Amino acid sequence: MLILAADQASKWWVLAVLHLPDLGSVTMLPFLNLTMVWNRGITFGLLNGEGRASSIVLAAVALAVVVALGVWLRRAESRLVAISLGAIVGGAVGNVIDRFRFGAVVDFIHAHAWGWSWYVFNVADAAIVCGVAALVLDGMRPKRDSRLAVGSGRD
Repeated sequence: MLILAADQASKWWVLAVLHLPDLGSVTMLPFLNLTMVWNRGITFGLLNGEGRASSIVLAAVALAVVVALGVWLRRAESRLVAISLGAIVGGAVGNVIDRFRFGAVVDFIHAHAWGWSWYVFNVADAAIVCGVAALVLDGMRPKRDSRLAVGSGRD
């Protein structure tokens, strides 16, 4: 819920307070701009420009993924996995809300440095990427087999 609230609050601020669609771009730091992008596609703008029907289909697919992640979340065996899944779900729901409200996802964070530029993204996208990265790192950690632990009562 924290990710969802932060995502929607940041998008509200960018649209209703800053009026970024009218400004186009605002320099915040030498390596960070707020740049308005309406992402009608999926990650990195793929499938962009496929129309309103595409936006609804993408939202439906995202909701199905959220349901599956919710089932996984209920079965999470560690706090890290639960927090990671919560970040992914919160971000996905935030972007689904955009698709239903606007027909596109509100992207506005533009990081760049020394001629390098990343895709414009939002708080939800950042939460999804961080959540997935944490799940991957958690999956790479060696797991301790409780059956082999000394004093586990299984001799």
